[in-house]
Amino acid sequence: MPPRRVVTGRSQEPRRRFAEELRTLRTERGDSLRKLGEALGWDWSLFGKMESGHTIGSPDVAQALDQYYGTPGLLLALWELAAGDATRFREKYRRFMALEGEAVSIQTYSPSLMPGLLQSEEYARELLMLGGLDPGSELDQQVAARMSRRDVLTGDGAPQLRAILDEAVLRRPLPNIEAWRAQLKHLEEMTRRRNVTVQVLPFSAGLCELVNTDTWLLRLLDGRTVAWVETGYNGELVEEAAKVERLQVDYDRLRDKALTPRDSAEFLLRLLEELS
Repeated sequence: MPPRRVVTGRSQEPRRRFAEELRTLRTERGDSLRKLGEALGWDWSLFGKMESGHTIGSPDVAQALDQYYGTPGLLLALWELAAGDATRFREKYRRFMALEGEAVSIQTYSPSLMPGLLQSEEYARELLMLGGLDPGSELDQQVAARMSRRDVLTGDGAPQLRAILDEAVLRRPLPNIEAWRAQLKHLEEMTRRRNVTVQVLPFSAGLCELVNTDTWLLRLLDGRTVAWVETGYNGELVEEAAKVERLQVDYDRLRDKALTPRDSAEFLLRLLEELS
């Protein structure tokens, strides 16, 4: 089959095409980002991040833009394609990312690092650099991909997220104190979402299950639960029912040892006060 002929000259990658279309529509209309923000009631910086590919926003934003530009359904359709595009992630994570996007509920335990869905941009950047990525286009692409994962928590039908964070996650700051404060503030803001529950597993709980394993449990529309387990060097998708059940039991035991959501929120606020 001959290669597909590019007619428009625009990107064939869903996320990049979405960003390009947003930028083209705005510039053709002659609007500044600030004017667009004022017209639609969102912070103008959101539209800048969408046009640069750092986020795709929510479906509500895409619908509002469709109405503003008079492109009924176009931007929402491009948004859906961008949201479902797993190619922006490294190969071994793509299957997990696709399932994460379909999940009706997500449970995660993090023994040492902030989970991806709750990371700030600076936290993600620092972590990826520690993982071996040098400043440049690949790092920027991976940071943008990680930030886009947070979109799964917004909009209609967003899954319920329960995140258990070992106290070590909150005691290991970023080198830049302002960036660390921003990460903690972002986490505190996330706890206010109706679909997000955060619990802290305190040091006083002692040695616990899953002590060195990042664990994700995804409940899917068909009722199945699949798991993703990860160490610092490798990740594995677990779909065998017996193994998933064992991980679920361990997770439930961890939850019983963690602080309540209210006590966890107070713990987080105390940390923020200490940085003031």
